[in-house]
Amino acid sequence: MSVAMQDVMKQSGVAFGTSGARGLVSAMTDRVCYVYARSFIKYCEASYKCEHTIAIAGDLRPSTERILKSLVQAGADANWKVIYCGRIPSPAIAMYGIDKHLPTIMVTGSHIPADRNGIKFNHPNGEITKADEQGIVSQSVDFDEALFGADGMLKAAPELPAVEAEAEANYCKRYPDFFGSDALHGLTIGVYQHSAVGRDIVVKVLESLGATVKPFARSETFIPVDTEAIRKEDEELAREFTHKDYVDAVFSTDGDSDRPLLADDVGMWLRGDVLGILAAQALGIKRIATPVSCNTSLEKSGSFEKICRTRIGSPYVIAGMESLVDANDKSISVAGYEANGGFLLETDLTREFVKGDKREVRTLKALPTRDALLPMIAVMVMVREERMCVVDILRKLPKRFTVSDRLKEFPTEKSKAKLAEIREKNLGEKLFGALAAKPSKFAKDKTFQGKIVSLNEVDGYRMEFDSGDIIHLRPSGNAPEFRCYVETEGKDRSAELLAECLKIMEGWRN
Repeated sequence: MSVAMQDVMKQSGVAFGTSGARGLVSAMTDRVCYVYARSFIKYCEASYKCEHTIAIAGDLRPSTERILKSLVQAGADANWKVIYCGRIPSPAIAMYGIDKHLPTIMVTGSHIPADRNGIKFNHPNGEITKADEQGIVSQSVDFDEALFGADGMLKAAPELPAVEAEAEANYCKRYPDFFGSDALHGLTIGVYQHSAVGRDIVVKVLESLGATVKPFARSETFIPVDTEAIRKEDEELAREFTHKDYVDAVFSTDGDSDRPLLADDVGMWLRGDVLGILAAQALGIKRIATPVSCNTSLEKSGSFEKICRTRIGSPYVIAGMESLVDANDKSISVAGYEANGGFLLETDLTREFVKGDKREVRTLKALPTRDALLPMIAVMVMVREERMCVVDILRKLPKRFTVSDRLKEFPTEKSKAKLAEIREKNLGEKLFGALAAKPSKFAKDKTFQGKIVSLNEVDGYRMEFDSGDIIHLRPSGNAPEFRCYVETEGKDRSAELLAECLKIMEGWRN
């Protein structure tokens, strides 16, 4: 029979978000995942000159193995060879595909709960774009419906192929090959492992860079660690660990290990957008693309010659990076990062390393997809070279403090409708002006009313007030969540303002 990808999306509710297709595990039947994979393969056949081979990998969610098997079946039925790279980070499988000029698929729901999962696609040159996404969903696929039962599951699921270890090995070599085997010598780093797919790879890489590594809190139950909205229990865990055991920093990642979490020596987690600035400075990046929600210390630092602000989501950051590349000057480095910390390298980086009388030029190849390890390693290399601590480096940035949180189980259509109402009726100042005024009286004193001096609707509704406070409201692109971002000149003020904003937003549920 023949089925249109768009019909499968409508019937199942499994649709594209900001990082691939995602949905409830119950909705992501073998049939749905199979059609997605067949559509992607068909699109690649028509759009990219590559051999008929696809590489796949996955995270540690309970549903991932089943979905991987549906991808194996899809590849076989399309007469494509399927290479299984095991349970490795998203950037590792993407890098393998770029090196081999192969399309790849990562089965992951990233940071979202275990009752959901996702499929992330990479074409032979890297992450798919929005244009690629439209090309995939416009496909129709012919297949044998008898493969599936009434529940949408394969009647006879294939076994996974033997693991191809090259993808993991090359990813692990990437960092010591560039930074050197003693780049982190003398540093002690804790690794919060939880259920991240890269938990052992992080340890292996840090040790290959000369660090002393202390892993902790490994979990066989999936934990939805969101680097953009850190859980209270993860904050407490890091503080408790650093109180008991001395470390220079703590490393962790989200579920598919493409988004970083870096904490200082007392267990305070850095925001991803602040980490992005520090990493870009450490790497000597000249031009930066980053979403509109990220901390404005980027501009205020004066460290970068060009900055492109984009919509939220790696496809938009990638497009922003591409716009910053100078075709006539390959020496101009370009990178991007997101509020969740994922760091994307658009251009090769070349640096001269000196050790004694020896001088060596090393190159770090571009990897235009989110990577968790590069920004954390770059910052810690800078920490070691400058004989400072993470907090000392943080103090060099302009004092702007961003916090964010989200209301869970908030229907996307409802959040979009509320933002449309605010936009159409110009309600921003009325709803939030008193909160963003100075002196800060919040809702207790209506005599102070902040004025909006800048409004940005590139992605959501971002208000900058005359006090310098920023409030940004946005529906999540991959889950039924309503997100709020707040930036002010003070850490406590940012936290207080965020709490008051969430109270207002909570009232919009009904």
